[in-house]
Parts: sequence; C-alpha cells; structure tokens
Amino acid sequence: MSDFWSWFIIVIVVLNLLGCAGLLLWNKSISPEEAAKETTGHTFDGIVERNSPLPRWWLGLFIGTLIFACVYLALYPGLGKFDGMLGWTSSNQYDSEVALVERQTGPLFEQYAQVPIEELINYPEALAVGGRLFANNCAICHGSDARGAKGYPNLTDDDWLYGGEPEQIVTSITAGRHGMMPPMAAAVGNTDEAVRDMAIYVQSLSRPDLAKDAQKAAAIERAKPKFMVCAACHGPDGSGNQMLGAPNLTDAVWLYGPRIEDIEHTIKQGRSGNMPAHENLLSPERIHVIASYVYSLSHPAQQ
Repeated sequence: MSDFWSWFIIVIVVLNLLGCAGLLLWNKSISPEEAAKETTGHTFDGIVERNSPLPRWWLGLFIGTLIFACVYLALYPGLGKFDGMLGWTSSNQYDSEVALVERQTGPLFEQYAQVPIEELINYPEALAVGGRLFANNCAICHGSDARGAKGYPNLTDDDWLYGGEPEQIVTSITAGRHGMMPPMAAAVGNTDEAVRDMAIYVQSLSRPDLAKDAQKAAAIERAKPKFMVCAACHGPDGSGNQMLGAPNLTDAVWLYGPRIEDIEHTIKQGRSGNMPAHENLLSPERIHVIASYVYSLSHPAQQ
C-alpha cells in the first residue's frame, strides 16, 4: 500500500470516529427538560413530534462502540499501514491453522502415501478422504459426481485424454494440463462446405452408419484425404494420442459435444482446455489420495 492510500484511509477512519463522537456530545448536551419543550415541527392530527434525546441504554451502546473501535484499531490492522500492536494478519493466522491441521493429519496422509494407488482404492477410509478433497478442489469443474461437463472430462469412464494410469493421473493433478487445438478451417478448405464435410467425417469415425446416407457418404469421401492434416495429432485412424492430449475421435465420447454444430465450431475456432496445476495448492501426499479416488471411479475396488 502506498503512503498516499495509507494516509487517505487513516484520515477517513479518524474523521468518522470524530464525527460519531461529535454527534454523541451534541446530542448529550440537550437536557431532557429542554427536549420536552422542543419539537421537530412535525404535527399530525394534533400529535406533536418532540426532539427527545437518545435513551440512556442507547447512549451507552454508542459510547461502547466508539471505545471498541479505538481499542480494535490499536490492536489490529485498520489504519493504513499500521499493523496493530498485536501484529496480527489474516495470512499468518491462515498459515498457523494450516500448520495445525498438517500436524494433526500429516501422519495419516504419510501412511496413505506409502500404499500404491492400485492398492489404496481398497481402503474405504482413504477413498472417503479423497472424495472430500475432490469435492473441495476438483468438483467445481468436473462436477460433484466427477462426470464432468462440456469442456470438462468425465472421470468415471475409461476415456482418458492424457492416460488413466496412476502415474499419469498424479502428473495431471500435480502439473496440470493445457490442451490446445488450433483453428483448422483454413487447413481443410476454408469454406463452410469444407468444414461441414470434415465435421461429418469426424462424426462418422464413431458412427459408421452415417455412410449409409448418400449425401453424407459423399461428404465423407471429400473430407477423408484432408483428414491427414488432423492425423498429426489425432492419428491416421483418429484414435488420438495421449502424449499430446489429442482426443480419440473413434469412440462415442465428446468433450465439447457430438452435434455437427459442435464439431464445426471446434474446427473453425479451435479449443483451449486448461487444467490448473495443484502442486502449490496440495501436498504430494494429498495429491496421492485424490489420484486414488479418481482412479477408483473407473476401477472399482476388488472385493
């Protein structure tokens, strides 16, 4: 905070306190006898509104509030750069509370970290903890049931953009992922018809029945040679590449929607999917437990 804004806040706070104190003193200077004779000038149906002072209990509350404000501002931050006599900060309190929780739960997470993820899915207590961590950190994008949404992968099936092995899941959570598909309209013909043909071809990779329609069959034939520009990421057969995070186009799983319009939009505009890294938010032990929970969603525990 700059010196200007520090003094600006100090002046505003002090003036407000002085204003409240001045109002209190002015109101207190009016004696009940004088108030009994003084009116506000408002009358209605013969009823006169008098200018009575504050009740004693209200006056005491007002004084107590001013005293509390002065004590609070002396002990805690509130006057610009002044840190308060106690030196309290919200960040320090947060750090101390996190450290306390870490001391209480650290041994448990360290114990879980010694168990391989493939085995940890057989520990109901660990999965319960992982579920709560998932709800706090992952559900906002992937949903409370982990089934995802448009643009956010479903974690309960066997379709994985970057691989569903335990190590790959840990890497995704720890380092994050950034999947980017550039606009490809120019590469496939740069016309609405060419984009529509390619969208139909891509759709046909998971729906061979589309070739039974004569018009769509013709579109598929026109687009098939142009798909080679897409094969660099998705592979010649469209089965994808987990090293690049390129989706498998031959299954029935669509991250951004299966409609022709959805596919056309992807070809024209491209897509950019970002999974933030959690290495600075969660300890490796907690990531291990969350990864176990995610792994369990598509690999039920062995009975």
